[in-house]
Amino acid sequence: MNSFLEEISQSVLALPRPAKRIIVLAVDISFCVLSVWLAYYLRLGEFIPMAGKPMVAAAVSVLLAIPLFIVSGLYRAIFRYSGLPAIVSLVRAISIYGLMYAAIFTAIGVLGVPRTVGLIQPMLLLLLVGTSRAFAKLWLGGEYQSRWKRATLPQLLIYGAGSAGRQLASAMSASTDIRLVGYLDDDDRLHGHVLNGLPIFDPRDLPILVPQSKITDILLAMPSLSRQRRNSILEELAPLHVSVRTLPGINDLATGKVSLSDIRELDIDDLLGREPVKPNALLINRNTQNKTVLVTGAGGSIGSELCRQILQSQPKQLLLVEMSEFALYQIHQELQSLASGGQATPELLGDTQAVPKLSGMLGGDVPKVEIVPLLGSVCDEVRMQEIMDTWRPHTVYHAAAYKHVPLVEHNPAEGVHNNVWGTRVCAEAAVRNGVRNFVLISTDKAVRPTNIMGATKRLAEMVLQALAELNPAVTGQGGPAPTSRTCFSMVRFGNVLGSSGSVVPLFREQIRNGGPITLTHADITRFFMTIPEAAQLVIQAGAMGTGGDVFVLDMGQPVRILDLARRMVELSGLSVRTEENPEGDIEIAITGLRPGEKLYEELLIGENPVPTQHPRIMKAQEPFLPWNALQESLNSLRMATGVNDVPLIRGLLQQLVSGYEPSGEVVDWVYLAQEREALGGEWRS
Repeated sequence: MNSFLEEISQSVLALPRPAKRIIVLAVDISFCVLSVWLAYYLRLGEFIPMAGKPMVAAAVSVLLAIPLFIVSGLYRAIFRYSGLPAIVSLVRAISIYGLMYAAIFTAIGVLGVPRTVGLIQPMLLLLLVGTSRAFAKLWLGGEYQSRWKRATLPQLLIYGAGSAGRQLASAMSASTDIRLVGYLDDDDRLHGHVLNGLPIFDPRDLPILVPQSKITDILLAMPSLSRQRRNSILEELAPLHVSVRTLPGINDLATGKVSLSDIRELDIDDLLGREPVKPNALLINRNTQNKTVLVTGAGGSIGSELCRQILQSQPKQLLLVEMSEFALYQIHQELQSLASGGQATPELLGDTQAVPKLSGMLGGDVPKVEIVPLLGSVCDEVRMQEIMDTWRPHTVYHAAAYKHVPLVEHNPAEGVHNNVWGTRVCAEAAVRNGVRNFVLISTDKAVRPTNIMGATKRLAEMVLQALAELNPAVTGQGGPAPTSRTCFSMVRFGNVLGSSGSVVPLFREQIRNGGPITLTHADITRFFMTIPEAAQLVIQAGAMGTGGDVFVLDMGQPVRILDLARRMVELSGLSVRTEENPEGDIEIAITGLRPGEKLYEELLIGENPVPTQHPRIMKAQEPFLPWNALQESLNSLRMATGVNDVPLIRGLLQQLVSGYEPSGEVVDWVYLAQEREALGGEWRS
């Protein structure tokens, strides 16, 4: 019965307004006749046929009431919105009508019509008309509000009519926040069929279906889909300006029923990421399993991901070295939770929110590991010697570095001190304390650098290359000589998606705030890789090191940042504001290259990289200075940083780092302030 009434109400609401007025007019005419008939019954105590005098009374009622109702504006009102003003208008109109009707049939009198009919009929008419208006408000008003609410809800299509899609549809059936319209599926055999009351559409019909059904959201419910096919689907969805969300990959979904909590916003790494290569368990475990492992910069983007994946390899001890107290607290709490069999919370995961599921591949659950959080700077010789002498780690992953190009350009002495001197301090401490493997996290910005950050990272590579050439290794002061040679290796790669300082979280926040997206240059390109993939490859590359190796990760094709920004806007269901589309949602503003910034990044200095046993790891052949020649220059560089002689620092870096060409003048804040004071308080132009 409810569905029958709902169908009628939807049909009535769908009628044009003139048709609705004609229906109401007909209903009121019938009420005039019905009220006369009932008035006769109340007066005589029996029903009489509507003919002769009773029909005259009914005709007079219609001739008086309908024009009066029209003049009073009763047919201009929208009944589903009727309130107190509409009731007052109705009572006023019928009161005037009642006086006129009673004057004719009660005061004057008409032969054959009882005088009391002139009094009873207006009251019955008020009751009938008033009740009809109230019923219309309750029936049609509620249905209209329901229809309006459903129409304003986000309209969702589930891409994938498989098991995951069906389970999600079932979970969404009671949702009041979104309306599920139907399914999309690539299988031609399913098109036109109905699944659980919802139609299955052909994805090729989306350009027509999206505007026609006002689709706002599409949910990818195909967790086992290949990366290549997923990227192809996203390419097809991008021009439609719908918000795209997804389920995690099949390996990330817990066994059992798919739920709404599994849905996540589609991140840009879903678009730029490549088909993952299964980690080589032998390489993953070689330098970590049942060993003491130390990670510097453990609270950073790469450092924290290294810690998560090392934890999965069941090390004996995991030492976390971090200068930031808050970052160290965060990663320590997260790793403790994982080590005890718990789940990391979103607050602890930060931007990454993707703990790799390696336990299934490596065998066993997350192990119980001694995790030691250690506050300290990698530049502190005493502290680093103390840590390595106490625990004697087998493997060190040196991820601590200043990596934000403009900030380091404005603070060059600190960049050199942290990136070069910090690497030397850690490397020499590793040699003195018998560390077997030392892996430096490097960057593509070290290749023919135009900025201080890139130059310092290349110089850090050269420090390790020179130390690796020494045999026996450097002993230095403050600790005993090593019992075995330390194997130094470096792993060089480009930007990682979602890391601190990356454009991806910046663009995401700017889109959330309504724009504009700030871009330094329309033609700037970068290499990108997901944080989990980068960390996995770093561990595997380090396991292949033989001493002085510069490993280069296969980053795929470089990405034009302008295209990346546009795609992020489109996958958010928005459009880019341009001259051709002035009504777009998000503007992309070009701000100009920042100090030290390059348009293009490279991964190799030399040519002909050597392949390794891993398809995505290559070995570069990079020239370097021998330790005796390098050490003297390093000492000069340290003295220059001690007095903040920025021109000398840049000059020494140019002498040491092949291809380093500063892209502009000195922009160090302290140096500029001192120069301004020397020039009488005026900023240098």
